[in-house]
Order: sequence, then C-alpha cells, then structure tokens
Amino acid sequence: MSVTDFTPILTKAITELSRSESYKGLIHQHADGIPLPSGQILQEIIELTRSIIFPGYFGQSTLNSHTIRYHIGVNVERLFDLLTRQILAAQCFGKEKVLSISDEQRKEAAGIAADIMAKLPDIRSILATDVEAAFNGDPAAENYGEIISCYPVIKALVNYRFAHELYVRGVPLLPRIITEMAHSETGIDIHPGAVIGHHFTIDHGTGVVIGATCIIGNHVKLYQGVTLGAKSFPLDENGNPIKGIPRHPILEDNVIVYSNATVLGRITIGKGTIIGGNIWVTESTKPGELLVQNQKGRTMGRE
Repeated sequence: MSVTDFTPILTKAITELSRSESYKGLIHQHADGIPLPSGQILQEIIELTRSIIFPGYFGQSTLNSHTIRYHIGVNVERLFDLLTRQILAAQCFGKEKVLSISDEQRKEAAGIAADIMAKLPDIRSILATDVEAAFNGDPAAENYGEIISCYPVIKALVNYRFAHELYVRGVPLLPRIITEMAHSETGIDIHPGAVIGHHFTIDHGTGVVIGATCIIGNHVKLYQGVTLGAKSFPLDENGNPIKGIPRHPILEDNVIVYSNATVLGRITIGKGTIIGGNIWVTESTKPGELLVQNQKGRTMGRE
C-alpha cells in the first residue's frame, strides 16, 4: 500500500480543511519577516530563569563560587536576547497589517526585557521566601535543596513570578504561555495577572487553580485541589461576558485553605482564616474564622 492508494481520501480532506469557512477565527496568517512566539524558545527562557534564580540546581550543575558570576553572566545575556525577541514577536502577534518591525518596536521590546533582567534579584528574593514557606510547612522536607529540586510549587512559582512581571508591563500572550507551561508540568494553574505575596506555598499542588484577579497576601498556604475562582459574571447588552472586572477572591495574610475547597467570587477571606477541605465558600469571612463541614459532611459550619 502507498499514499497514492489513498489519494482520493487525502484530497477530499485537504480540500475541506482548506475552505475558508472551516478555519474562520482559527488561523494566524504570518507575514514574512515577522517573528512568531516560540514554545521551544520560551521553554529555554524558563530553564535559563530557573538556573539564574537557583544556581546549580537547574542548568549548569558544576558551578562554584569562583565560576558563578561567569555562568550567571552568560545566562543573563542569553536570556535578555531570547526574551527581547519573544517580546517583539508577541507584540506583533495577532495584529493585522504588520508588514515590518520598526526600530521603536525593537527598542520597546529590549527595554521591557532589560526591566525584567533588573527585576531578577527581586524575583529571587521573593522565591526564597516561597522555598522557606514550603520547607517550614512540610515536616517531610529534609532541606531547601529538596524543596527547590523536587517540589512542583517552586517550579510553578518561578514561571508565575516571571510571567507576572511581563503581564504588568502589558506584554501580550507570553505570560499566559509561560504559566500554562507550568500548568502542564505541575498541575498548578496560576494566572499571571494574580497578585501573590511572599512566603506563599502550595502543598502537593495538583489541581490548584488561581484566577486572574486573585489577590493573595503573605504567609498563605493552599493544599491540592483548591480553586480560587469566579462565580457567574455579568453580561453586557449583547449577552457577552464583561471582562476586566475583579471577580476572584482576596485572601488576606496567614490564610490556610485545605484540599479541594472552592472559594468563589470577589469575596475577602479575612486574616488568619482556616478553610477546611471540600468546602464551597462564596461569602467573606472575618479574621480568624474556622470554616468546616458539620459532622455529617453535608453542609458548611463555622466555628
């Protein structure tokens, strides 16, 4: 059997797939000379970022105090170059009639990339608090190296905290790709628009969802399966969802949310609140509340 034996079937499929009505809204028409965002390059960007933030744990494993400046220098320069090109590609992506890239666009992309490089020390500092929170929150953890090397929350937070810096600078597309890469890798879904304080951790992690307009304070801990989501949101006069409105929860400092709890809507979970597992929360709480199921496990009670 050869391809020619199936030519009529293949020809019919090609014809149907090429009909303009079949790909309406699904096609990206690429202009010659205009770069496209690359998943492969973005993966390298994340690997470089992790190796810069946690030297020796990711990337080059043979560095020491004598070679660290050289290795970080090489990685930062490589990261700056790749990120500049990907920011430029993202700025052009989805825009109609982009025939060429201006010097102003190149300068803007390089400026944003330079801003991100300048933020790397701050990103490392806050990730260090996340490592500390994960270590202090898990009696099974033996040392910080185990947390950095093995715990999915750290990988997810590197992606999130890097992507968040791109997001607040208005870079399109890339922040979502980067956090979705972490989602695929770890099972933790954090929107880059969320605001998350220091000493944040997620135990186990799988199935956690943190929505775009969430605000999370300091020393907050989530367990697996937690959803910080939105309720149904208002529609405009044409029946379309109104976007850009705050619709996800605010978690104040020192909140703990146990596994498979669902917290929905623009509510405030007060400082020090503990939310038990498998609970549906749609109302704000006072500071220090404990929300648990009743003994029959059917309704929510407050203690």
